[in-house]
Formats: sequence, structure tokens, C-alpha cells
Amino acid sequence: MTELIWLASAFLTGLLVSRLYLPPLVGYLCAGYALNTLGFQVDDTLKHIADISIELMLFTVGLKLKLGSLLQKEVLGVGGLHLFIVTLVSMAVFFSLGGHISGGFVLGVSLAFSSTVLAVKVLEDNGELSTLYGRDVLSILILQDIVAIGLLAFANNTQPKPWALALLLLPLLRPIAHRLLSISRDRELKLLLGVSFALAGGELSDSVGIAKDIGALLMGVMLSGHANAKALGEKLWGLKETFLVAFFLQIGLSGLPSYEESLLALALLSLLPLQAIVFFALFIVVGLRARTAFVSTLALTTYSEFALITSDSVVNSGLLPPVWQAIIGLAVALSLAIAAPLNHFSHQIFSYVEPWLTRFERNLSHPDRLPTTIGAAEWLVIGMGRTGVAAYKAFNKLDTLVLGLDADPVVLQRLLADGRRVVYGDAEDAELWETLPLAKIKGVLVTLPDFQARAFAIAQLKHRGFHGSIGTISFDNTEQAELYSLGAHFVIQPFAEAGKQLVEQMFVVVDASS
Repeated sequence: MTELIWLASAFLTGLLVSRLYLPPLVGYLCAGYALNTLGFQVDDTLKHIADISIELMLFTVGLKLKLGSLLQKEVLGVGGLHLFIVTLVSMAVFFSLGGHISGGFVLGVSLAFSSTVLAVKVLEDNGELSTLYGRDVLSILILQDIVAIGLLAFANNTQPKPWALALLLLPLLRPIAHRLLSISRDRELKLLLGVSFALAGGELSDSVGIAKDIGALLMGVMLSGHANAKALGEKLWGLKETFLVAFFLQIGLSGLPSYEESLLALALLSLLPLQAIVFFALFIVVGLRARTAFVSTLALTTYSEFALITSDSVVNSGLLPPVWQAIIGLAVALSLAIAAPLNHFSHQIFSYVEPWLTRFERNLSHPDRLPTTIGAAEWLVIGMGRTGVAAYKAFNKLDTLVLGLDADPVVLQRLLADGRRVVYGDAEDAELWETLPLAKIKGVLVTLPDFQARAFAIAQLKHRGFHGSIGTISFDNTEQAELYSLGAHFVIQPFAEAGKQLVEQMFVVVDASS
């Protein structure tokens, strides 16, 4: 019965806050606070599920870990320097208030982390996870996660056993692990294998005196180079999110903060704008445009769920008093509640502050620079996914001059290697449409997967007074009607068209055989 109350309360509060454009995890924390006032307490079952959720989270982080992505200047320069600056300031403030320097160090690093859950969720919902700044944000989050693992090892204050170095031999098992993943063709087997690896890594590291989270991360790293690693991470995402409900409930059930503790939480919240300024300044210094720096900064300006994890470990090891658990929990919840709607409307917000922020841009060459010329191109394809590439090839067969635009640097690199004419361009960047030379363009195909991005691109083309043809795709009748109203000349529903072509080809085959 207790488990049902946990789940029902988490669902109801999560549903309520999601209707307010807030992440459900804010609701889970609120549910924990509410249950605590009703006399419910954390038990071993909830704590065990919460521990598993963290192992799954670190395992999925390991699956995404690529050393090359962490060595970029946008990642090391921005992520590394931000961690260093925030940690120094937090340590100084904590020490001046009479706290232990070790506790201040752990607290400072914890407060420098950004929420992986919120940032990835927002970027995924906006269809921006694969954009240039989406990849930079994700790499910075992974860098923070790696630092968090080291911090957990420090905070746990446990002495590893002599044979703990044996964990370094895990890469030797990589061929076996990859083979197991390759032969697990069914989706449920892949999911089961992933969970088994995560838990096995946790138990292995625990047996040698190291935090379970580190073992789970190492297991993820062992599988990170596999062709199915990304698919495995996506399958584990929903399961991990479900298990994380227990973690957030546990934080709320630990107790409501007092009046004084709430004031401290608000004080921590007031420091977030300073963190945002540091992030934005560092992004500008490494050469990003103001828009890229702004949306990246908004995605990173939160306190992280990792701060809840590390604060729990620090309190248990005696480096911080227990009151900090409630303080950090409230500060994290409030930061997510504020950041979620800001990120949802990040592009609209930037349009208001653009004249002021663009003054800080540096005149450097960088991949996110806008195209200043499109050569002799007469046709544009916006979005070089499967549909966009197919359209590009069809234009080539007609011997026409076509150019592709995409915001994913990996996609651009692959297409350029194949000899395609493509340039960087983010369809949701208003400045792109202001500077893009359209005088010679006869038609534009918008094949972006996200509806809002398609709608914005068409609206911007009409705003520029573009007189050529505009074609796009839609996935339901509601989308189709709105895209026509914005100015699209024709709208194709891919799935409906595929069904029609299947029937037409079927009759061709039947007629040929009769």
C-alpha cells in the first residue's frame, strides 16, 4: 500500500507541475515534502530503488562518454573554468561562515553542476540535442558528471581495498561485453543486459571499497564504442527516469526545510544569475555567437540533481551538517522550476535581448558562424536528415544547383566528406534568416523533424518577403493546416504518401505478372 501511495502522489504532483511547463521531478520533490508532513518516512525499499536509479544514470553517462568531445575548447574552456571559478567562490563564502574547508570544497563543486535531466529533456523536446550547441552542452554535462564521480569518491571518505586497481582491467573485457550486446538482438534482451551491466559494475566496485556509482560508470564506458550503445542508452532512459522518482521522493521525505534553511536555499538561488554570467562570458571568449552562448547558458543555469547525491554523501561522511540536505534539495527544486519555462521559451527571450547581447560577440572564426554566401545555389534544403538528403539527391539527379543547411556538425562533416554542398545553419536562429541571401533562390524545402522549427522557418521566409516556392512535411492534419496558413505552398505527409506509393507499386507488380 505504501508503494502505491508513493507512485500515486508522485504521478499527481508530476502531472500538475508538467501542466505549468515545469519538469515532473519538481513535482516528485513536492510529493516527498507532502508525504513527509503526513508522517511518511524513507524506508529501505525506497532507498534501495533510489540507489539503483543513480547506478543506471551513471551507466547511461558512461555510454555517451567520448574523450574527443571532452577535449574541445568549448568544453574544457567553458566547463572546466566554470567549475574552477564557482568552486573557489563557494569555498571562500563557506569558509568565511565558519565551515570546514573540505565541506566547502564539496559544496562548491556540487553547486557548479548543472542538471543533466533538465538540460537533456529541454534540448530533446526542442529537437536541439544534435545541434552544435546541444552537443557542447551535453559534453559539458558529461565533464561535470565525471568530476561528480570523483567528488563522490572523495565525499564517501572510504579507503579502497588494495585490489581496487583491478577495476582498471575492465577494458580487457570490452570484446566480451561488445559481443554480448551484439548477439542480444531483441529489445528486451538489450535492456536486461544494460541493467545487468550497471548493477554488476556497482557490486564490483562496492566489493573493493569504491562507490557503486563509479563501477556503473566504468561499465558504461566499456560499452561506449559499440554501434548499439546509443540505442541501449535510449532504451534505458525511460527506465532510469522511472527509478529516479524514488530518488527525488527520498529527498523530499527526508524533511521540510525550516524557515532559516529556506532563506539559505533562496540565497543559493540568488547566485544562479552570477553563474549564468560566467557561463555566457566564457562561451563568448571561446568564440561562440551571442545566440549560441545564450541558449547554451540557459540550458546549463540550474543546480543539478548530482548536488543532491553529493550532499547526501557529504552529510553521511560528516563533512557537512545534516541541514544542508534540505537546503540543497529546496535550492535544486526551485532552480529547476525557474529554469524549465525559461528554456522552453529561450529563442523568444533571446529575440528581446539580442541587440544588447550581440555587442559582446568576438570576430572569430567558429562553426556556428552564419553563412555569408550560398554560391550559385537555386534551391535550399533546410534539415539534412533522411528526408532532406533524399530531396537533395533528387535535386542532383535533375542537374540543379542545390544547397543543404543543417545545425548538426556531425551530419555536416559526414555530408561534406560525401561531396555534398552543405553549410551550417540553425533554422530557429532569426539572424540566419536576416542574413541568408535569398534573391536567387527559386524554392526552399523545410524537412526538419520538429514542428516548431518548421513553422518558424516558414514564417521567417514569408517575413523576408520570399517569393519562391516553400515545401515542407507534416505528420498530422493539424500541423498541415497551420503550415499552410503560415505560407507553405505544399505540405507532404510522409507516412500517408508512403501508404499510397505502396498500393500503387503493388498494382504495378500485379499488372506486370498477370
